[in-house]
Amino acid sequence: MDLSIVIVNYNVQYFLEQCILSILAASKNVAVELIVVDNNSSDESCKVILEKYPEVTLIKNKENVGFSKANNQGVKIAKGEYILILNPDTVVAEDTFDQILEYAKSKQNLGILGVKLIDGSGNFLSESKRGIPTPIVSFYKLFGITGKRTGKYYATHLNENESGVVAVLVGAFMLLKKSIYNEVKGFDEAYFMYGEDIDLSYKVLNKGYQNYYFAETQVIHYKGESTQKDTKHLKYFHNAMKIFYKKYFKLNKVYDFIMSFGIELWFLLKYFKLMMFRKKSNTTFKVLYLGEDELVKDYLNKKYFVLTEDLMDDFKHIKNHIHSNKIDTIIFDNSTISNKKIIEHFEALKSENVYFKIHPRTTKFLIGSTNSVSRGKVELIN
Repeated sequence: MDLSIVIVNYNVQYFLEQCILSILAASKNVAVELIVVDNNSSDESCKVILEKYPEVTLIKNKENVGFSKANNQGVKIAKGEYILILNPDTVVAEDTFDQILEYAKSKQNLGILGVKLIDGSGNFLSESKRGIPTPIVSFYKLFGITGKRTGKYYATHLNENESGVVAVLVGAFMLLKKSIYNEVKGFDEAYFMYGEDIDLSYKVLNKGYQNYYFAETQVIHYKGESTQKDTKHLKYFHNAMKIFYKKYFKLNKVYDFIMSFGIELWFLLKYFKLMMFRKKSNTTFKVLYLGEDELVKDYLNKKYFVLTEDLMDDFKHIKNHIHSNKIDTIIFDNSTISNKKIIEHFEALKSENVYFKIHPRTTKFLIGSTNSVSRGKVELIN
């Protein structure tokens, strides 16, 4: 077995199904096993897996045990030489696994490998590559102090399209050998949510391995789906940072107070930003549909003003359509367009101020997210 993929799921049924479909499409040349650990979801996530995807190994927890423990459960039964920790709100390209395994095998001292992540609007997610969040680096980050000496939180020595050595990768996509995962004893289960990816990256570095950021493949990470940003999760985040700093750094009481204040301030600003996004309307009026599914076409024509385009690779032509017809939403049909091409469209059209939706193949729903802060939307096709 080349690769074991472990996904921790909690109440994101539709995003999970899209993720599974993208994994199956990317597994043509790689021996892959897929393990989903469900943290007691109240939606139909488990039912969908059992009825539609028998090739998936499902672990059903009777309670939400958190991200760290659930991943450790999945890795424990994994048979692959390599482990991929993957969030359910991601979409991989058809050649992602081929590329990351080839790159990983070319590195003699590989610890963890991460990739270029973009959100549902096509924008680069800066947490794809990070530095060690030492107290001083975190202090600069929390209080918005930037510069050549202070911009180390997001590993600014590499640009987003440049592969290379970094310190910390994000838990949405982490590839490493199972032997190394076991050597560092996996995720620290003291972290319920947040911080566990920083901790794992740091433990791997301390064992003498090198972590890498690989920019040659891009993966969509909707991000707003995995966790709901509210005051409850503010507490999780705050506690996670406290665990990390107490574990690896000795802080005096004054500095600890400043850091604690900064963490709360940072997350509250994120929370208020989320509230502002929720007030904005993302109403769809004019749709550019890139696909050939007659069921989807019929559904869209009943609800919206719809244009259909065949020149799917001609970004200039699509941009002209957006401007001349005042398009507000582009719908990509995965039955016709590959995930790789969809991801390319996201990046190429990210500045056009349009909302992207995807119709995952073999499904009866549309899915999309306007930003990396708020939760995305699912539209059932009926």
